[in-house]
Amino acid sequence: MPTIGNQSLSIIDVAKRLDPNGDTADVAELLAQTNEIIQDIPWVEGNLPTGNRTTIRTGLPTPTWRKMYGGVPVSKSTTAQVDDTTGQLTSRSEPDVDSVRMANNPATFRMDEASTHIEAMGQGFCTALLYGDTSINPEQFYGLQPRYNELADPSNSSSAQNVVDGRGTGSDNTSIYLIGWGKTTAFGIYPKNSKAGIVHQDLGEIDAFDTNNNRYRAYGDLFKWDCGLVVKDWRYVARLANVDVSDASSGTGTMADQKLIELLIDLKHRLPRLSGNVQPRIYVNRTIRAALDKMALNKSHNALSIREAADQFETNFLGIPIRTVDQLLNTEARVTA
Repeated sequence: MPTIGNQSLSIIDVAKRLDPNGDTADVAELLAQTNEIIQDIPWVEGNLPTGNRTTIRTGLPTPTWRKMYGGVPVSKSTTAQVDDTTGQLTSRSEPDVDSVRMANNPATFRMDEASTHIEAMGQGFCTALLYGDTSINPEQFYGLQPRYNELADPSNSSSAQNVVDGRGTGSDNTSIYLIGWGKTTAFGIYPKNSKAGIVHQDLGEIDAFDTNNNRYRAYGDLFKWDCGLVVKDWRYVARLANVDVSDASSGTGTMADQKLIELLIDLKHRLPRLSGNVQPRIYVNRTIRAALDKMALNKSHNALSIREAADQFETNFLGIPIRTVDQLLNTEARVTA
């Protein structure tokens, strides 16, 4: 797995550095394979035991046009501190020892069972990444939607400037996100003095309990993932909200006449830059991905292209890779000003 922007580390890179024996790295590799967005996120160790404290620039100094014999007033930048907490996602596997011993390859049997827990944890992480709201679920971390949940308006918060309205008004709305990942823009975090990614603990043979609270012998596996999100520079995340799914699929209504392409262009230009230490990615659900792939096959849509990369076909919008995230709902509430 390559580094992000030649500086930031993917979850696999970090896991390999923290665990030279490769156990955690193997789990991270499996985790990255189960969800496309996890492959893209750069991971940074937080500076707090519970997350990360970020100093954000909120204002610039005021320069002065000086005239001869005129003084220059003192000015300075302004900053604010933001604390982003991590959540702890856990899962536990307890297959019966006899079922494991009956398998042709007991180790493969246990890994196959473990892979389902890892995939489920990956899905749980992505749901929190998109919709996590600590005011409702304090055990999770603060996700993208509550940070970008107002339409652009002069009276709204600064992040609202990066929310584009897709004009959908029905009950089948979804969102499209453009994120410029990087160590100075948006990245994943794990607590100070801990490990990145899912940590697996083999508990060995233990007493487990059935539905009647009777004991049986089982092999125990415990999976734990301390994770969170930092948006250090709000300008590098943009949300296209109120995308009518049925209109996008049919190319009619609010998405007629290449409207989705035009909205993606608006989204692209919300980010200050898309190069250097920034790695931009577009995230859509499977329904919108299918609609974009069909548009890419239309020769008139030169903005969209399909190319082969790493033995897979990848859809790009103006050179920005498009990723599928199944946890993006088709039933989002309409975003208003």
